[in-house]
Amino acid sequence: MEIRRELPTDADAVRAVNQAAFEMSTEADLVDALRERAEPIVSLVPHDGESIIGHILFTPVTLSGHAELKIMGLAPMAVLPAQQRRGIGSALVLEGCKQLGYGVVIVLGHSEYYPRFGFVPASRFGIGCEYDVPDEVFMALELLPGVLGGKSGTIRYHAAFGNA
Repeated sequence: MEIRRELPTDADAVRAVNQAAFEMSTEADLVDALRERAEPIVSLVPHDGESIIGHILFTPVTLSGHAELKIMGLAPMAVLPAQQRRGIGSALVLEGCKQLGYGVVIVLGHSEYYPRFGFVPASRFGIGCEYDVPDEVFMALELLPGVLGGKSGTIRYHAAFGNA
């Protein structure tokens, strides 16, 4: 398996992966909207030499009162169901975080999955989510240790997330 940046010609395959992984089109529609409107910073696809088998997207988010902070939101991430539990998702998270050049990554995701990468509840940093979600599923990872020290506020996602 090789991971590379998404190309414009990958859009249909990325859509198919998201639809298969989530068994609906909501995330696929979100990826399309974010690609068009949010200027994603990192969009990666793993492929097995023949086809795309997953996708991860990182887009800018903001922390109220701290416009100077470079923060990325990880969402969505998808792997074809037949390819899951093979480390592909983990490889996508790790590779994406390496490519960012940002200080913090935020994720709204599975509380048992993301902590393996160092994500902790964002509330530990005094950070909340603009959406009403359980504390344990809204997490942050400092890529630059201490960058969130003394900072707090509410994370705001691109408007496309509210339409998903």
